[in-house]
Amino acid sequence: MPQAPYGSWPSPIDAGLVAQHDGRPEALGVVGDEIWWTAPRPAEGGRRALLRLRPGDAAPVSVLPAPWNVRNRVIEYGGFPWAGAARPEGGPLVVFTDFTDQRLHALEPDAPEGAAPRPLTPTSEVGGGLRWCDPVVVPERDEVWCVLEEFTGPGPSDLRRLLVAVPLDGSAAEDRSAVRELTDDRHRFVTGPRRSPDGSRIAWLAWDHPRMPWDGTELLLAEVADDGRLRPPRILAGGQAESVTQVEWASDGGLLALTDREGWWQPHRIDPDTGQVTNLCQRQEEFGDALWRIGLRWMVPLPHGTIAVLHGLGTSRLSVLDPATGTLADAAGPWTAWWPTLAVHDERVIGVAAGPDRDYEVVCLDTASGHCRVLAEHHEDRVDPEHHSRPVARVFADPEGREVHAWVHPPRHPRFTGPPGAAPPYVIWAHGGPTSHVPLALDLEIAYFTSRGIGVAEVNYGGSTGYGRAYRERLRGNWGVVDVADCAAVARGLVAEGAADPARLAIRGGSAGGYTTASSLTDQDTAGLYAAGTIIYPLLDMVSWSREGTHDFESHYLESLIGPLDEVPDRYRERSPVHHAERIVAPFVLLQGLDDRICRPDQAERLLAAVAGGGVPHAYLSFAGEGHGFRRAATIERALEAELALYVHAFGLERDDVPPLDLDGGRESR
Repeated sequence: MPQAPYGSWPSPIDAGLVAQHDGRPEALGVVGDEIWWTAPRPAEGGRRALLRLRPGDAAPVSVLPAPWNVRNRVIEYGGFPWAGAARPEGGPLVVFTDFTDQRLHALEPDAPEGAAPRPLTPTSEVGGGLRWCDPVVVPERDEVWCVLEEFTGPGPSDLRRLLVAVPLDGSAAEDRSAVRELTDDRHRFVTGPRRSPDGSRIAWLAWDHPRMPWDGTELLLAEVADDGRLRPPRILAGGQAESVTQVEWASDGGLLALTDREGWWQPHRIDPDTGQVTNLCQRQEEFGDALWRIGLRWMVPLPHGTIAVLHGLGTSRLSVLDPATGTLADAAGPWTAWWPTLAVHDERVIGVAAGPDRDYEVVCLDTASGHCRVLAEHHEDRVDPEHHSRPVARVFADPEGREVHAWVHPPRHPRFTGPPGAAPPYVIWAHGGPTSHVPLALDLEIAYFTSRGIGVAEVNYGGSTGYGRAYRERLRGNWGVVDVADCAAVARGLVAEGAADPARLAIRGGSAGGYTTASSLTDQDTAGLYAAGTIIYPLLDMVSWSREGTHDFESHYLESLIGPLDEVPDRYRERSPVHHAERIVAPFVLLQGLDDRICRPDQAERLLAAVAGGGVPHAYLSFAGEGHGFRRAATIERALEAELALYVHAFGLERDDVPPLDLDGGRESR
């Protein structure tokens, strides 16, 4: 095989190809005999399209044209954006939230007069307005029950959240008073209602500051009176140090909950009358994950009493759980990453899944036959799959000898290899969250680098989900310490075994990963380890970001990650990269969406001001219309090319196909 320097290899995976296929299907559900979901459209301004797959159809159809965007901004990360009900005549009725106006809309796609949506909820000029998510249609009451996030003032935390009933006749479209409040706003956060099979009860989750939902939540149960009002709720499970991340009803009227009361998110059955809790599967694996969006589903009950579940350690697979015996029957197939959006139709389980060699697809498991098949969003190799990375699960040791999990993606090309005795450059990827983890799934963004001869290591550092509560609580009070040390441990481990060039290491990350990246470039023990850094929509000044400096959902997050601000103010300053910018010696590129409400542009500006005149090569690229996470094809393409340009400069690579990047403090706005 021909030899060529690492980082110089030609690749058919260009930034445009990556941008075209960014994102995954999400928010999957069943309406009658139809399957519905949302899908990304990077070329259409980054909107989410709503698709339906009817029985017998070979392919789904898009229900709404551009610019309809089926998303919402509840807790800024959003919640499940639609619900549907089958009707004996006239086709399905679907309600959904549109990102532009944040209103609930009703859609009757098969109506003779056409499929034009009609608004169900009003707008508000107060603060962030009115937002809705995680709806359920209640046909017998001609209502949709859901979560309302209502701003009461101009500040990011001037708001209330509660469960409400919205009339389906449109009477609340211009009248907030026509929205019936099911609960009060005593809890800061709530998930959507889950109705019992007979409709006589609802269950939901709630939590309050300073807890995040993975710290502790309560499972609430309320009786539904004949007039549709809720009787006072009672707490069935959860607490300050117990996280219930999902609740559902079994067909026999029992409650199913994913709770980590034994140290892992595991399925439990709860008697709604006595409150008795039974662990249904004590395997030390994760059956749930962090509740970053309202309405995620890692489990769904099946009609015959079994439960479809997702579970694993760092990876996830679909299985059918027999609650009587605790045994699991795994679904066969190549999928190692399942998005938490399961749905059931009769004996079939439908989900969204990917593998290390395939994109996210809509997959169906027939529990009667045990057969799995792809229904839609079929993976297609856009290039020779020999250009894709082949990740390896690795466990490294942190400075204290504890395990650090990572997916290592060595450089790979079907026609080239590196020179004998040479080690490739590597980029350490720090994921966002930080209470999250990297799934084992094909990522063309990674292949963009590995196919050019640059290795990538995705680090599930201490604090990540997927490995039990004890692993994720390693970050408690230690953000900016454990994550930085664990990323460095992976980098140094690769160097020690000869897999990576010690002079050509870089680190990159977005959001919380952007913080870890900036912290790594300013940490006294790691600042000289990396030759470059890519910092993407980060938080950088911990004092200004906490509380009123960000959105409400994460405004107290740092109390667990760092400590209470009033008690440890010096720790906040010490953990803020902007206060140690003089330690940065490596060139970096900073990428920022100008509409980001979570990590606002002022965080990036603080770092730029701190490094001004210091002589460190850097560039700042800002993108109008982008928020927390880039969605538009043009943005994704330019950001990826800028990142490659940084590595070409820092690693001394020979390439002539990289657009220019001004690293002399250049600012580029798009």
